Amino acid sequence: MAILDSKGRLFGKLSILDLGAALIMVLVVVGIFIFPGTTGSLAQTNTQAIEFDVLVRGLSVRNPEALLADFEERGTTTIIVRNQPSGAIAIADIQPIERQMAVPQPDGTVAARPEPRTATSFNSDFLITLTGNAQMTDGVPVLNQSQIKIGTPIELDGPTYNFRGTVIEVRSINA
Repeated sequence: MAILDSKGRLFGKLSILDLGAALIMVLVVVGIFIFPGTTGSLAQTNTQAIEFDVLVRGLSVRNPEALLADFEERGTTTIIVRNQPSGAIAIADIQPIERQMAVPQPDGTVAARPEPRTATSFNSDFLITLTGNAQMTDGVPVLNQSQIKIGTPIELDGPTYNFRGTVIEVRSINA
């Protein structure tokens, strides 16, 4: 009896092509489950405390003092960066910003004066300082897979509010 017959079967029973396909499938399964390889990022990361300022302009709110009291009472808020939830983060400070307008002066200069219509409008501006621990990847702070940079739009979400702001400054906190 010959090892290979005229139809390419091993010992007249098993096709060499079927045997090769079965061997490839076994090697793939072994490669996936036995030797999965490395996981994670190749970039060097370390954790660092950061704080960043978020500017909120033109927030339509009937009672801004109640919103400020809610922020101070809770002390944290949930942020969403580029439509990706990035978890809860501490609120370090929140300041209302008085709206200003340019007023021409008799001598031809322009001076900034408080907006007279703020008492009747429901638009408020805030500067919110948020703090948290971020992983530093190539010098860029990353909060839960989201990079925090100047100009990044951030959505603040809570039980009674949901609005957007823009990062205007990022600072590392030296311990």
